[in-house]
Amino acid sequence: MIRSVAVQETVAALRVVREQWGELLLAVEAPPADVWPPRQLAHALRAVDEGRLDVVDRAPLVLREHPAPVNLDALDTGLAVEKMIFDLADTLAAAVQHSTPGAWRDPRCWRFADPGAGDVRHAHGSRAHGLHFACVWVEGRVLDEDTAPERQLDGSLSVPLFAPLPEDLLHEARCAAKTAEGRLLRTLGLDARRTPIPDRACPWCGGGLELRTGADVAPSVTCSGGWACPAPVPVGDGGRVRVWEWRDLPELIAALGVGVPVG
Repeated sequence: MIRSVAVQETVAALRVVREQWGELLLAVEAPPADVWPPRQLAHALRAVDEGRLDVVDRAPLVLREHPAPVNLDALDTGLAVEKMIFDLADTLAAAVQHSTPGAWRDPRCWRFADPGAGDVRHAHGSRAHGLHFACVWVEGRVLDEDTAPERQLDGSLSVPLFAPLPEDLLHEARCAAKTAEGRLLRTLGLDARRTPIPDRACPWCGGGLELRTGADVAPSVTCSGGWACPAPVPVGDGGRVRVWEWRDLPELIAALGVGVPVG
């Protein structure tokens, strides 16, 4: 594979993991969504202030206690994704991070876990900063950031913090990032799929509703009524369906009601 394409795909996958991580944390603490409304539409239902989730200050899943997680599938996915990204960071750091005197104090450096350390901050190393930090750090290695010497105050050039990432490790990073992205999206139901919405019919024509999701698009809902449906949204698929795009979903959700079947 062309290096630029591998870099682009790896960076894109890491950013999807970061952007959807907050939703996965919410999913761990919520029962599986097997009834209306689907979890994929949670953004449209959640109030703005309630929807804000500061994941930076949340302890990593591997460092938390989970006495009674509500959604075991989401928890298992979160732990697996964290392990994939953390292990990848360890692998890349061992290969390209230069061990120069005092370099470990640089916040750009990855610190390995040391279970035998007396200080809990050192016991978990950079893993204690969470998945967001690990994704950003791995992205920096994939983009070959900080691989050039830096001029010091005395005019001398320092040894670069990192060496450029070799082709084999770029391939490993791409595989890990794509695997983590795929598992996270599948757990949230945001991979490419079309799912009929049970026990709900279009409030305007009684047609069947279908939830459409994809990794690179916001969820949408379609009505099988097409041109015959009077719903105030555009048609799609050559006029075969009405389509509620992301911005239109609050109106559909309000018309259907929460927890009350229509029809």
